[in-house]
Amino acid sequence: MKSTHKYKKQYFAKDTFIQGWYMPEKVCDDLVKLFKERKGNAKPGASLYEGKVHVDKKIKDSLDLELGANNFEPGVFEYRQHLQNVLDLYIKEYPEIDRLDKFNVEDVNLQWYPKDGGFKEWHYERGAKTNMDRVLVFMTYLNDVKNGGTHFKYQKLTTPAKKGLTIIWPPDWTHTHKGEISKNEKIIATGWFRLL
Repeated sequence: MKSTHKYKKQYFAKDTFIQGWYMPEKVCDDLVKLFKERKGNAKPGASLYEGKVHVDKKIKDSLDLELGANNFEPGVFEYRQHLQNVLDLYIKEYPEIDRLDKFNVEDVNLQWYPKDGGFKEWHYERGAKTNMDRVLVFMTYLNDVKNGGTHFKYQKLTTPAKKGLTIIWPPDWTHTHKGEISKNEKIIATGWFRLL
């Protein structure tokens, strides 16, 4: 879908391979509403370490709600459409991506972080046999959060947690990152583009 929405760009240095654009606020509001309606179905945030899934609030303190790859209900469908448009903008920045085999969004995860919550440990998104087909990572901040952005270790960059900001970056160890721990609640939509 080609949107009439003008995606405002959040500028990061091109050689970081981290880029961002702003989605419409209504898209964010719809996903926050969906999370609140289904919060009872959310699970404690888990992390993958040495091939095993761990639930440990010292590492990741969140509630996660998975929206399956075939979920096209209102709100989720619109988010996926805007996400595709943002991906197209990212590919314009780095056209070599078009040489890859076809890839698509897998599940979208809504993640709610309480005060002082977050993904507290340095990590990256492609470090096990089960996720080697990840091509890119996406994350949309669904609310404004002071001191709630994402630290990227080697890029020496912290992205701001601004409502609607959708960032895309490579999944490898070169983009090791962790959440900025805030005194405010934070909610994001996140996931990966995977090879088909």
